[in-house]
Amino acid sequence: MSDRMFGTDGIRGVANMAPMTVETVLKVGRAAGYLYQQEARRHTILIGKDTRISGYMVENALTAGLCSMGVNVLLTGPLPTPGVSYIMRSLRCDGAIMISASHNAFQYNGIKFFARDGFKIADEVEDEIEKLVTTGEIDNMRPTAGEIGTARRIDDAVGRYIEFAKATFPKGMRLDGLKIVVDTANGASYKCGHYTFAELGAEVIPIHNNPNGRNINESCGSVHPEEMRATVIKERAHVGIAFDGDGDRIVMADGDGRLLDGNALLAILGVDLLERDALPGKSIATNIMANGGLAKSIESHGGSVVYTKVGDRFVVEALREQGLTVGGEASGHLVMLDHNVTGDALIAALQVLATMIRRDQPLASLASVYHAMPEANQSVPLNGKPVPSEDAIDAVRKGAEDELVGTGRIVIRPSGTEPIIRIMVQHEKAKVAEGLAKQLAKKIAAL
Repeated sequence: MSDRMFGTDGIRGVANMAPMTVETVLKVGRAAGYLYQQEARRHTILIGKDTRISGYMVENALTAGLCSMGVNVLLTGPLPTPGVSYIMRSLRCDGAIMISASHNAFQYNGIKFFARDGFKIADEVEDEIEKLVTTGEIDNMRPTAGEIGTARRIDDAVGRYIEFAKATFPKGMRLDGLKIVVDTANGASYKCGHYTFAELGAEVIPIHNNPNGRNINESCGSVHPEEMRATVIKERAHVGIAFDGDGDRIVMADGDGRLLDGNALLAILGVDLLERDALPGKSIATNIMANGGLAKSIESHGGSVVYTKVGDRFVVEALREQGLTVGGEASGHLVMLDHNVTGDALIAALQVLATMIRRDQPLASLASVYHAMPEANQSVPLNGKPVPSEDAIDAVRKGAEDELVGTGRIVIRPSGTEPIIRIMVQHEKAKVAEGLAKQLAKKIAAL
């Protein structure tokens, strides 16, 4: 609901349509090249991408823009977003850019920026990039001759990331005897995903790991884990793992084929860390749309949950501000700051597998700590009306919460991408949740 070029996770849109056109991306590269240069020396930016056919177009436009501003560019080729963040820090680069539209279909593409510390750049920096692009302030800034930047490819980026991920797995521990189905969504994890588990001793059954530029996320991966689940059951595997297109989201399945989303996986990891007295602050962070069953799991083991706005960047901000290390979202963005500074599906999977081995329990047993609370959702179209005030929305929400007396959760929020108000109600009784969600939708529509 904003004309801002940047959304909650960088720039995104249909490839070759605004803002993801060659002309705009070239300008974005030039603006980023200007802003990344904070000292009087040659700067280096790392660029990674997923497997979309438009990645070549966007990669070349960004590279041209950066080089035109005197920045050197390192190209990793297809590599998960968390791998790009890690490789950038390993090579002491001044920043990084990931070309990906995450879980979206292949027609889309996007650009995510990382600062030198590996975290996503601040909103203020995004605003400055957009200002430079739209005002043309950098049009006359043109280094020449030897001041123009260079570009080269890094051939061993995937191997570097695999070794980094394996190093987060407990020393001396192996995956011998485990049969694992791995769905890489024909995306950025198509090499590192199954190889990592195989190198640690697992028997791996890879599916959807033959990208052709057009099949990324197509009826597969963390958004469509049905085939992964079916393969687990068919092959009698112990675990199933599904990544999204850029490797920062994960969904898992236990040996019975039960799907485990980010809520369930956070509960498993959080409870294990609490019982080992290894969770800083005895708290995890998640966004306001998390299922109430997650809080029940954590609180029943002496912990607490910190809630944030929707978006993994806000979860990371909360972790950093409050000195916490574990957080994530129901979508499968799991962040473990002890291991990496951004959502990392591969490392999250390794930590869940390590928990299974450490506790000598199958995933189904570990997952018993989490019971999802029934949820009902409603969307109220604005139909051209202005967004109701926060006070008005809060009054509706608080009135309903008083009736629940702590037996459920209510979230009412304007959509960040559509002219609608989203309503979520969670309650131990599905009929109560559904009825209350409909009541709230009527009240919000009347505002």
